[in-house]
Amino acid sequence: MHPLRFPRLALLAFIVGVASLPGRETWSELPALPDPWGYAGVYAGVVDGALVVAGGANFPEGMPWEGGLKQWHRDVYVLDAPAGEWRRAGDLPQALGYGGTAVLGDSLLLFGGSDADRHHATVWRLRLQGTGLAYERMPDLPAAVANFAMVQLGPMVYILGGAQTPDGDTAEPIFWALNTARPNLSWEVLEPWPGPGRIFPVAGVQDGALYVMSGAELHRDAGGNVQRRYLRDAYRYRPDSGWSQIADLPRAAVAAPTPAPALGQSTLLVMGGDDGSMVNFSPMSQHPGFPRDVLAYHTLTDTWREAETMPASHVTTPVVTWRGSYVIPSGEIRPGVRSPAVLSLRAERQPATFGWINTAVVLAYLLGMVGIGLACSRRNLTTDDFFRGGQTIPWWAAGLSIFATMLSSITFMAIPAAAFMGAWTLFLANSYILIMPLVVFAYLPFYRRLNVTSAYEYLELRFNLGTRLAGAVLFSVYQCGRIAVVLYLPALALSTISNLDIHTIIILTGLLCIVYTVTGGIAAVIWTDVVQAVVLVGGALLSLFYLWGAISGGGWEVFRVAQAEDKIFGAVTWSWDLTIASGWVILIGSLFHNLFPYTASQDVVQRYLTTDSEAKAARSIWLNTLLSVPAQGIFFAIGTALFVFYRQQPARLDAHLQHDAIFPYYIITELPVGVVGLLIAGILAASQSTLSSSMNSIAACYVTDFHRRLRPVLSESGYLSMARLVTIIAGVFGTGVALIMASADIRSIYVMFLEFIGLAGGTLSGLFVLGIFTRRATGRGAVWGALVSVALVMGVRYNSPVNTFAYAMLGLFSCVAVGWLFSVLGTGGARKPLEGLTIYSLRKSSYSQHRTESTERVQNPDSD
Repeated sequence: MHPLRFPRLALLAFIVGVASLPGRETWSELPALPDPWGYAGVYAGVVDGALVVAGGANFPEGMPWEGGLKQWHRDVYVLDAPAGEWRRAGDLPQALGYGGTAVLGDSLLLFGGSDADRHHATVWRLRLQGTGLAYERMPDLPAAVANFAMVQLGPMVYILGGAQTPDGDTAEPIFWALNTARPNLSWEVLEPWPGPGRIFPVAGVQDGALYVMSGAELHRDAGGNVQRRYLRDAYRYRPDSGWSQIADLPRAAVAAPTPAPALGQSTLLVMGGDDGSMVNFSPMSQHPGFPRDVLAYHTLTDTWREAETMPASHVTTPVVTWRGSYVIPSGEIRPGVRSPAVLSLRAERQPATFGWINTAVVLAYLLGMVGIGLACSRRNLTTDDFFRGGQTIPWWAAGLSIFATMLSSITFMAIPAAAFMGAWTLFLANSYILIMPLVVFAYLPFYRRLNVTSAYEYLELRFNLGTRLAGAVLFSVYQCGRIAVVLYLPALALSTISNLDIHTIIILTGLLCIVYTVTGGIAAVIWTDVVQAVVLVGGALLSLFYLWGAISGGGWEVFRVAQAEDKIFGAVTWSWDLTIASGWVILIGSLFHNLFPYTASQDVVQRYLTTDSEAKAARSIWLNTLLSVPAQGIFFAIGTALFVFYRQQPARLDAHLQHDAIFPYYIITELPVGVVGLLIAGILAASQSTLSSSMNSIAACYVTDFHRRLRPVLSESGYLSMARLVTIIAGVFGTGVALIMASADIRSIYVMFLEFIGLAGGTLSGLFVLGIFTRRATGRGAVWGALVSVALVMGVRYNSPVNTFAYAMLGLFSCVAVGWLFSVLGTGGARKPLEGLTIYSLRKSSYSQHRTESTERVQNPDSD
């Protein structure tokens, strides 16, 4: 995979820029529990779509400072709908509270807890049965425990912290795990976090990791009384790498509702909790309540900020996700005092307003691209003009076009996101530099001296018609599908962070791209690519300079933080393990990934054929090579600078943001009006560059490899009309599928289909390697090699943990090895004359002969 194909200045202009809108959290109340006192320590969860709240404790006969005694309860209440009423469904098997709850299929698991006498290890399975309840006793916990936190991460249930006896002076560092996917439920005792044991911690799950935060440590004072030590430390657990400490909370948040709500892909909310600041408050009857501020933790930048204020702080109660909201049922609002209120938090993104000036800039830019297409339309008199620009394109323009084609809008967003989330590991995929001499000196001469229009013409000359058609079909099907994805993903990102409509973005981008590609052909594609390349790189540089200016310490601070946090290459693992994205796997695997677009993919190879000489085509390839490395460095630097910027100013980061949208989000919320429009137009232009290349190359494949080859009956104007028709069909198809993806949930199926087709890239590269670098390979042997290669790569992909970067290498080597072996063993069919078709017989004189033979096949297709 090609790596690109994956300061706030005091200026008046900033006054009219788009303001940062970090999202919105809306609080409301559901119907209160039908108990005047309310409960603390309830069990709660969702069963069959209904909210279930059970057990808990309160002081119905008087507050503790009045001598009242705590009472535990068995009541189970059910709320079928947010606008409905609570109904009492029955009782727990015993009065319990301060335990934990997990969902298991159509039931709830109720773990441990306490009553008036002791803590328990019992586990009950609760089901709704009509209007009543059904219980099943499950295997006990490893020990009795209460006052712990519980979270679910996939099929795993984790218990963290707690106390084993009501009057003990020890908070336990408990870390137990239960795999609910196994038929026989059994607990595993794991290594706890590297900090003190605690009761009432807050736990949460975000991006495949588990977090435990705050809580209280227990100890005895000089008088022998058990006291709490309020903790602010926090830890992260990843199942594959264990525990690590994260930034301390700004304050303690003991017994805050847990699990902490997870927003977006990298934010956890710690809501309220007891910070210990009023432990000795007197008189207790006038206690003002626990803190109501909500703390937001960003898992990537490792920063805390105040995000929201609760209408009331409820502690010692769980958080339940129900119908798109986070529900906090009842709880303790100040020492000894419960509330029957049920709070509901709905977290929503608040899109930025794009504005008419930015919209006008985008429209002007896109219409300008259409103008280029119309200007180029006068030169399209033949298919050679439409597909190869009459071979009159300047070498520097062809080079910029290759660069822009490889830089899609997806990777325009994905590279900064990758650096923001992690390090520069994928920068190692620049190993394509190593294959450029091979492309220039081995592959380019074949395409230029054969004077082909489609790369797959070579496969017929070297092997047979079937191999040529198979290559053209694989490429065309993949590109048709890719059009939809390249349209959909940027539109999704932009509509998520702004008030732009996703359908409007898709239609506008797709329609205008179709217009200039149909009218202007490859010349329009290339000249719009030139403009787009300048805008993309210029916009990226402008964004980077603005970022440096907005960061305290500027570029040097970015470099310092990157070094300290291993955000460049410090996190690279130099291992030969093919199951991970190690340095060696990326470096070597990317060689084979990059071999496909530069040697066997029509959309790039087609650019080699647009200049008037082989030497100038070579210059275009070298220009692309020289541009790609620094350009990728700019985009990685943007991602690292974004990390430092939002670490210094965490309040400016939208908690709901998806990682891939971090760069567009920065553009829309931080840059001045007008510049925003130009850079967003640049993102859409990057999308159009890829789209136009795909559409034109699909048309070239169809007309050259199918229509002209199999039905040579049309005039040149007829083939040109057919080329335009196929361009329209490909564009409309891709735009239509993108619109369907925006409206229906077909994304996972569609991406799986594209992945299935895309895995054949290594195989297709292997066919060209087999043809160019071996003498003994035959057509039938090549077909066998391709079939075995595809089967092998598919088998590895879906049945082994091998990393993505290894697929192309496996596909290429298996295609070449099997194809050569079948040919040598004599099962590969008859050999063809190889003069001028392998690296060993590369002579100019032979190519005119092969080109003549190819033309004769077009005129007499039955001769095969």
